[in-house]
Amino acid sequence: MWLVPVAAIALLIAVLLIRTLRFTPKPPIDVLAGEETFDKDTSVYNLQQLVRCKTVSYTDPALEDNAEFEKLIALLPALYPHIFETCTFQRLPDRALLFHWKGNTAGDPVILMAHYDVVPVEEDGWDKPAFDAILENGVLWGRGTLDTKVTFNGILFAANHLIAAGFTPKQDIYFAFSGGEEVNGKGAANIVNWFEEHGITPSMVLDEGGGVVDNVFPGVSAPCGMIGIAEKGMLNACYRVRSTGGHASAPKPNGPVDRLAAACCKALKNPFPYHITPPVAAMFDTLGRHSSFVYRLIFANLWLFAPVLDIICKTSGGELNALMRTTVAFTQMSGSKAPNVIPANAQMVSNVRLNPYDTMASVLDHLRKAVNDDTVEIVALGGMEPSPISAIDGPAWDKVARAVVSTWKGCLVSPYLMVQCSDCRHYGRISDKVYRFSAMDLTTEERATIHGHNERIRLDTLYRSVEFFIRLIKQC
Repeated sequence: MWLVPVAAIALLIAVLLIRTLRFTPKPPIDVLAGEETFDKDTSVYNLQQLVRCKTVSYTDPALEDNAEFEKLIALLPALYPHIFETCTFQRLPDRALLFHWKGNTAGDPVILMAHYDVVPVEEDGWDKPAFDAILENGVLWGRGTLDTKVTFNGILFAANHLIAAGFTPKQDIYFAFSGGEEVNGKGAANIVNWFEEHGITPSMVLDEGGGVVDNVFPGVSAPCGMIGIAEKGMLNACYRVRSTGGHASAPKPNGPVDRLAAACCKALKNPFPYHITPPVAAMFDTLGRHSSFVYRLIFANLWLFAPVLDIICKTSGGELNALMRTTVAFTQMSGSKAPNVIPANAQMVSNVRLNPYDTMASVLDHLRKAVNDDTVEIVALGGMEPSPISAIDGPAWDKVARAVVSTWKGCLVSPYLMVQCSDCRHYGRISDKVYRFSAMDLTTEERATIHGHNERIRLDTLYRSVEFFIRLIKQC
């Protein structure tokens, strides 16, 4: 009898090993021939001029300096003169800018996106002034150098360069820029509305997203160019408890803050279930093939090892866990205005990032069941559903992938699920070929400066951003 389980185990091991040994890298992506040359000094100068415009967006528009936004827009004809000689330009509501570069054939245009607003700055935390665009030792400092004036400049500079060289694209290209992405402004949505009204269906949309990064996947040492094919949704959930208040010298059991604390613990101790969604499955299937043997064993046999991967994700947290499930991060709490007063009303807020298989309604239902306390009211303060998932088997994906591997030679290109939100989520209404790639190679330290102190970019990274867009546009 003991031979039966031994034989079954041997068969299982054989199946695992065979699947692992057959889990080899896919054919490499073709690299575009030739080097791209352009005026690098002017590309740096142009980005400096953009950074010096304090286009800071706030949720309260009264805090914004509209003159700084107008200053940037007024600079564009001088910085990119051939664009304005060749392309039509129009302004749409909510600081939306739309350029149209006519190609040899109309229909199914390409849309290249960026946003020119930036997040606020705490100057005291910076080593150099955030809006002086100081250039030192091959590094350009300033808010927006990474997010996303570098791609705003990269798109326009590449097109300006190609127009001067006599290039005309095969198909129409639109440059679509918003001035309120950081506060979920309506600029990008207004542009999509314009496309819908004019019956325009893009063949490809490209916005900010992943980049070229090292050590992004277990067991893979090569740099990886991560192209987002979908993005998670977002929900701000508010937890409220009401009471009669009172003096803190004689507290009753289960006060408002006590109940909120318990609700917080329950929500975190009951994580959302994991889902291997199509973007994550595609990433595993691409990068897993380049991983070390143990990880290839896991990713080639997720039908068996998915629960093990889930445990690893829940234990380690971070980006890998965020790719696998809806996440909850508690970010705000408020109570009474005095240290010796029990609040009559107390509340806290969690920022929830929705897996593509979840919805805002299902998230609220999960949180209410996890907290399991009718005295804690849980409501949505606002949010957005996860985006549709874009295709990775066609000319649009191939063009972006070729431009990536041709600019960052030796990198591996992979789809992935973007855990942040971007303006291009609006384009899911009119296209299933919406991609998210920030044309930069960034270190872990540089990525940490996005929305943080000391945001800065290496000039080599800036140059490659322009090269990427030149290569991409030349395929269009």
